[in-house]
Amino acid sequence: MLAALLHGIVLAFGLILPLGAQNVFVFNQGASQPKFKGAIPVILTASLCDTLLILSAVLGVSVIVFTIPVLQTILFTVGILFLLYMGSSIWKSDPANLSQQEAAMPMKKQIMFAMSVSLLNPHAILDTIGVIGTSSLGYTGSEKVVFTIACIVVSWLWFLGLAIAGKIVGNFDSEGKFLRMLNKVSAIIIWSVAVYIAIQLFNTF
Repeated sequence: MLAALLHGIVLAFGLILPLGAQNVFVFNQGASQPKFKGAIPVILTASLCDTLLILSAVLGVSVIVFTIPVLQTILFTVGILFLLYMGSSIWKSDPANLSQQEAAMPMKKQIMFAMSVSLLNPHAILDTIGVIGTSSLGYTGSEKVVFTIACIVVSWLWFLGLAIAGKIVGNFDSEGKFLRMLNKVSAIIIWSVAVYIAIQLFNTF
């Protein structure tokens, strides 16, 4: 039981730590919101999306989706287009010329973008299936439940901590210069993910 718990914790941290579009976006919103409660929608959305992906991987649902070529192509294509749009939207945002209230992304847009970087990122989905889904096969019964819960709890705590870190950094950026730079970096990372997915899609043909 303890081995399953530790395995889930270490594995989840290993997957979630790399600087990806999802992490950058959560941090960005933590830094941009005038009050921390303004970042709660992005924290909840990212955490719930990750929970869905982890459960799908453990239960084997996501594997079925990726065995259907048409669904895989549609997912990749929609993901690429949305990531390109999202990168462009963040790049054009200029916090240095706006008040923090104006620069903050509204709740609906936060939720929409957070869902896109979580559920429309085939690379992240494949990582979840390939690593967490495959690793869960080594457990049964209560051990499998403990392993799954450990992965989910790490995900929730990580996004909460990421938004808090963003808020702390944002408090020291009264002129918005850091946020402007962060937006540019965020956009480049998101575009890079889109290009990577496009290459993967091209290689499937």
